[in-house]
Amino acid sequence: MGVHEGHRDRLRRTFLENGLQGMNDINALELLLFYALPRRDTNEIAHFLLRRFGSLDGVFSASVEDLCEVEGIGEYAASLLLLVPEIMKKSRISKSREIKQIKRSDDAGNYLLPYFANERDEVVYLLCLDNKRAVICCVEMGRGVVNAVDASVRRIVEKALKVKAASVIIAHNHPGGLAIPSREDDIFTRCLYNALDTVGIRLEDHIIIADEDYISVADTGMMGLYKY
Repeated sequence: MGVHEGHRDRLRRTFLENGLQGMNDINALELLLFYALPRRDTNEIAHFLLRRFGSLDGVFSASVEDLCEVEGIGEYAASLLLLVPEIMKKSRISKSREIKQIKRSDDAGNYLLPYFANERDEVVYLLCLDNKRAVICCVEMGRGVVNAVDASVRRIVEKALKVKAASVIIAHNHPGGLAIPSREDDIFTRCLYNALDTVGIRLEDHIIIADEDYISVADTGMMGLYKY
């Protein structure tokens, strides 16, 4: 058994016995890379990655193009590194779906937060509820800066009608910003509130998310002021 094989076995045993407790970021990253780079010195590559991206979070947030620029990282290793945060996102979404009814803003925030994990773009989600406030569906309705407000509102109304929603909650994120409603958010919420109202569907809330923080527009008392 070579030096690298012995080191790998020791790291695996340490992980199986104690998890990542006591491992530094280098060891944790090289352990993960074992499974994509069986014949490379992953300790050295882990050092390269952390120097390039600054932290584990930086590594897992990097694009495939940027990852592949690091010596020793090819398509398989980049795919593995991209898979980790996406698997965790799916796990969190699965957990959030245990919330069956949206009775208050905290329920909505906790349900929706995982959908925005790892997002670099501005994304809009629609949460549709029945007349008992049970979740019907949660669907992505737009990505990137929404310039065509009328078109976006029309798509949301059409989707809410299609699934026979009694009420809906809209949510979007401010990547790299604060969970504070902007003037554009206010205009969009007003337009959507009134468009839904004309077809008998209530806009319950607009949740604005930034990282792990969120604000409920309904909690600010603004929702009642949107009706023309």
